[in-house]
Amino acid sequence: MDGYNEFRTARVAEILSDFRTLQYYIAAAPVDPANSEDYYTEGWAALRQCALDGQHILNCAADTSVPETTGGEEEQAKAELKQVALDAYARRHEAQKIYLRQAAAQRWVEYRDHILQGNRPSTAHRRQLRACDEQLRNEFAQIADNTIYGQLQASDMTMSRWTAEDPSLRAVQRWVRSRPRAT
Repeated sequence: MDGYNEFRTARVAEILSDFRTLQYYIAAAPVDPANSEDYYTEGWAALRQCALDGQHILNCAADTSVPETTGGEEEQAKAELKQVALDAYARRHEAQKIYLRQAAAQRWVEYRDHILQGNRPSTAHRRQLRACDEQLRNEFAQIADNTIYGQLQASDMTMSRWTAEDPSLRAVQRWVRSRPRAT
């Protein structure tokens, strides 16, 4: 018995609160353009994929396989809290990644609308629209697991949260890989 289960419980609650907030933002993002001709454009397709990914990370099953411990009830609770913390931490990590992708796609929509100024795309817009698409791809390329992990870690520390037992990036990535994708 190490006496940290209260800290572990509070940590799980903080992470789940962050995850819930991210899910709210993910669910609130638009997925359908005002003009149906824009439905298959790169940014709108990304926004729809983000909505699907957000739903998947919300709905995927938790890993409830906690090993039996030999240290009694307190040690068993510690093992369970650590498992729940990994689940919550990984979900928050993935939700942050989705949120960042959505934000990039929403900027793409704004840039595109600014370029078109209410008109439909034409050859006169081709170069600017291509640059807009390239900017989106560049932003997506910068959304990396190690960057997100570091940003979330720094944010937690800034808020003076207890992070002593936060899972490693490798553990988070393993959790994500172990979740079956919806077909």
